[in-house]
Amino acid sequence: MGWIIFGFVVLFALFLDLFVFHKNPHKISIKESLLLSSFWIGVGLAFSVYVYYYKGPQSFLEYITGYSLEKALSLDNIFVFILIFSYFKVPEEYRHKVLFWGVLGAIVFRAIFIFAGIELIKHFHWVIYVFGIILIVSAVKLLITEEKEFHPEDTIVYRFAKKIIPLSPKYSNGNFFIKENRKLYATPLFLALLFVESSDIMFAIDSVPAILAISNDPFIVYTSNIFAILGLRSLYFAASAILSLFHFLHYGLSFILGFIGIKMLISDFYKIPVFVSLVLIFSAVFLSVVASLLVKKKPSQP
Repeated sequence: MGWIIFGFVVLFALFLDLFVFHKNPHKISIKESLLLSSFWIGVGLAFSVYVYYYKGPQSFLEYITGYSLEKALSLDNIFVFILIFSYFKVPEEYRHKVLFWGVLGAIVFRAIFIFAGIELIKHFHWVIYVFGIILIVSAVKLLITEEKEFHPEDTIVYRFAKKIIPLSPKYSNGNFFIKENRKLYATPLFLALLFVESSDIMFAIDSVPAILAISNDPFIVYTSNIFAILGLRSLYFAASAILSLFHFLHYGLSFILGFIGIKMLISDFYKIPVFVSLVLIFSAVFLSVVASLLVKKKPSQP
């Protein structure tokens, strides 16, 4: 019953998003973005109430913690989306379309990663240590890498796409493909979608093990993950304008990944309460944001 209600809520919300809120392609203002973000956060939190009555207080706490964790980690996705859209010069009125289809792909890929991860841990307990190490390595990498560079022409995704289908520099009214002289070409919008999908797969390598450290209930893990992702599109349009101000945010995200990694590594000896994880996640994001506002970023050296 829980899965049916979850599926209905997601499909109904996506229907509203595509056919009501964004029936006509347009540039999304910060005000509209904040309103839509509030809508998606409201949907996610409303579902947490259902989780409370359906599965109890502990599952509710795990859902909220997993939701908050994925929401925090998804902020790093937005930095990458900014680079992708900037490189391919995606017109602002078409960015929501790319993110919409990107999220649909993420729903499928996250299901594969999450259920595969749960089965691996169930049958091979030592995998939890592998996941913990992956998170700690990711935390260190995020800590020491302040500036992101984007060179799609050097990636496997770009080279593969170029071999499979001819590429066109034209956008053609927001189409992913165009036909010229009876030949099919992929537009830059399709390439942007490919990179959005591939970036989500890469981020799933971090976020899926992280959320598995919070709960091993497939329902809690998947629903909290998906509801957090669903609001990512709307959040992008507001966050892209202000995220650059939060120059210490990567320290907070690094701490979260490192903490969750350690939580997994010591899980056989000591289980850190879910409530403690929730408090630390909120604290890490809050302190990194406050520090960014109080301490100005030093100008880069020429």
